[in-house]
Amino acid sequence: MTDGGFDLGEPPQPARAEAYRVLARKYRPQTFAALIGQDAMVQTLANAIRRDRIAHAFLLTGVRGVGKTSTARLIAKGLNCIGPDGNGGPTIEPCGVCEPCRAIAEGRHIDVVEMDAASHTGIDDIREIIEAVRYAAVSARYKIYIIDEVHMLSKAAFNGLLKTLEEPPPHVKFLFATTEVNKVPVTVLSRCQRFDLRRIPADMLAAHFAWVCGEEQVSAEPEALALIARAAEGSARDGLSILDQAIAHAAMEGEGRVTAAAVRAMLGLSDRGAIRALFAMLLEGDAPGALAGLRQQYDLGVDPGAVLRILLETVHAVTLAKVRREGDPAQSEEEREALANWSAGLSFATLHRLWQLLLKGHDEVQRAALPIEACEMALLRIVYAASLPDPADLVRRLANGEEAPAAQPTAPSPQSGPASFAALVDLLAARGKHQWALRLHDDVRLVRYAPPELEIAPVRPLGADFHRELAGWLKAETGQAWRVAEGDGPAELTLKEQETAREAAARDAVLAAPNVRAIIEAFPEAELIGWTDNRSAA
Repeated sequence: MTDGGFDLGEPPQPARAEAYRVLARKYRPQTFAALIGQDAMVQTLANAIRRDRIAHAFLLTGVRGVGKTSTARLIAKGLNCIGPDGNGGPTIEPCGVCEPCRAIAEGRHIDVVEMDAASHTGIDDIREIIEAVRYAAVSARYKIYIIDEVHMLSKAAFNGLLKTLEEPPPHVKFLFATTEVNKVPVTVLSRCQRFDLRRIPADMLAAHFAWVCGEEQVSAEPEALALIARAAEGSARDGLSILDQAIAHAAMEGEGRVTAAAVRAMLGLSDRGAIRALFAMLLEGDAPGALAGLRQQYDLGVDPGAVLRILLETVHAVTLAKVRREGDPAQSEEEREALANWSAGLSFATLHRLWQLLLKGHDEVQRAALPIEACEMALLRIVYAASLPDPADLVRRLANGEEAPAAQPTAPSPQSGPASFAALVDLLAARGKHQWALRLHDDVRLVRYAPPELEIAPVRPLGADFHRELAGWLKAETGQAWRVAEGDGPAELTLKEQETAREAAARDAVLAAPNVRAIIEAFPEAELIGWTDNRSAA
């Protein structure tokens, strides 16, 4: 085209925008060092390569998104890497710069063939591989076949592959990946070296997501990353997909920061703090409060089944804390403290009963035509169960000929007040206020007890509303207006400290008894394990 005799050439073209790569693809591991959560497998592969004991077939199994296909590609790179100078051999640390490494990473290496068994399931597809393995690699050290979702192959395809797996040419390696290893025939499994890739721990995922946010120059709250890590359920790919969505959500809202509140709203997750409060109300037998807490979560869009599922997780976590098992590192300090308090105040029998009631409720909600109503009925069943006597205590009373305790009345009759501070704590426990009873028993020293006045000296913080809530409950229980405050005068030992002192004194008295002292002197290594006081027996 000309204008006045001059050739102006082609008009300028707009710059072509680079296609966005999702985080799950952008941060796919390119080295074994970047493969998180699979240290045992990496160490085994490193030893095999170092000693030249490389299997002819590998089977990689695990849940989605833990790195099966990435590991297969890394093995292909490690076996075919020639190093920056072109003279390297198989290595667990592929250089990433030589032609084989770059070609495999870009998916264009002629000797590394990837096949999706979900879309190539028949014997004809396998027959092509069987014919091709007879020929040496074109440019690589090994000809490698990566077959993803290998469990999708037909029975005929598996049978056709058996002979080649039994006696493969020395220049061929097979790498199989599957999420359902139970569907792979035993005849194939026995011919492969199997690696089970583990779910990635939540704390490790959260740390990885924090690193990704740093690379992307995105600000994110630690709690938000912990929520994403929990939602990922051990899958790095799922977590990165959720993080991608959270970053886009933050940009849409104009904040530019990934917050825990935004992640909860985006995923429909329940606030774990609200669930802890709901769990506490269930233990205290507070039916109106529990129903109000459930409705609040429901109005925020949380599925009733999800509420019960998190309550189940809470009961499980309390039980683990009770057996002194290390908890989830991703838990907040507040959550750990709540679990510790509950584990100290709840028996295994109570926790088992809560688990069964919640599990039954969860199953009912999953099948119910009216899920929220079914969830409310399940919570009311738990509240009612909290007011019943403990079955073990009931059996003991009946065996001793005692009268069985009555269930807690729905509206207790007013009374003048417990005779002592210890009686007050016992009353709280009998009325289902286990957390209050535990705090007063373990964490409070008595300054003055003169109903309706109670002055205490806490040995640890009780919470901003503890005094007010306790006073309100005491008023409803006794019909009198109570004053609960912190006093400055001399205080008694906590009830727990008094019990410990009494036990120590009783132990010292047993050890001081002449016959016991004689036994200890005769057997210096003997220890006092326990004792029974038979002095009242006649």
